[in-house]
Amino acid sequence: MASYNTIECEVTGRIAAVTLNRPDKLNAISFKMQNELVATLEEVAADPNVRVAIIQGAGKAFSAGFDITVGSTAGGGGGVPKDRANIEKLMLNWLRIWDLPIPVIGKVRGYCLAGGAQLAAICDITFAANEAKIGTPKLPLGAGFAGTIWTWFVGPKKAKEMFFPTGEIISGAEATEWGLFNRAVPDAELDEAVSAYAAKVAKTPKDILELHKKSFNRMQEIQGFREALLQGVEIDAIAHASPAVRLLNNHIKENGLQETLEAFNRGEVP
Repeated sequence: MASYNTIECEVTGRIAAVTLNRPDKLNAISFKMQNELVATLEEVAADPNVRVAIIQGAGKAFSAGFDITVGSTAGGGGGVPKDRANIEKLMLNWLRIWDLPIPVIGKVRGYCLAGGAQLAAICDITFAANEAKIGTPKLPLGAGFAGTIWTWFVGPKKAKEMFFPTGEIISGAEATEWGLFNRAVPDAELDEAVSAYAAKVAKTPKDILELHKKSFNRMQEIQGFREALLQGVEIDAIAHASPAVRLLNNHIKENGLQETLEAFNRGEVP
């Protein structure tokens, strides 16, 4: 198996445990990390012995969202067309997880924000700690991208409730009640709950699992799942070109991310 800087993988029997490994950055998702995650998952899915994969985060967070520093997932130069293409790459990578022939289980504890919540939700099955913090971006640096998958699973009313403010957070238990995740348990029980469920899934023959997943996903796609997620790409690219987002990005460049977040929370920007 290939070795990556941002992802760790351990295969035990028929189960692969794939770990986001940037704990010092709360597992913020850069292009590099996302590409390495998808490559790892595709590699374990191609292993005839592996029947299920678990995605988890190292340290105290599942993922704090996308890494917005320059060169990570930031748009950079090239204008709206280049920015739209970069956003599309991010979404198409999530859909590569959706398309994997094996079930993928998300195991969520700690912070699970913005792009991290996208990843958790695109997993076939998602277990969360009751105490996990599930939320939206901390700054209004885009629109329509992070929220599309929420809208699909929780409905437009709850998605609007969550995304009209900025930086909203609910618990893992609430995210499960809303329908974003499958199951929530106390943090101390999360590892055992996921392991026990994965062990049950791993008893099912791999070809049957693949056919189950294909059937369930196809039903979603007939209803427009893939197109619904991809339309958020265009909306987000438009949002990135808005005066408010440009002002915020300039403030970040001049003052740093933390000071900009504090200024936003004081109501000073944009």
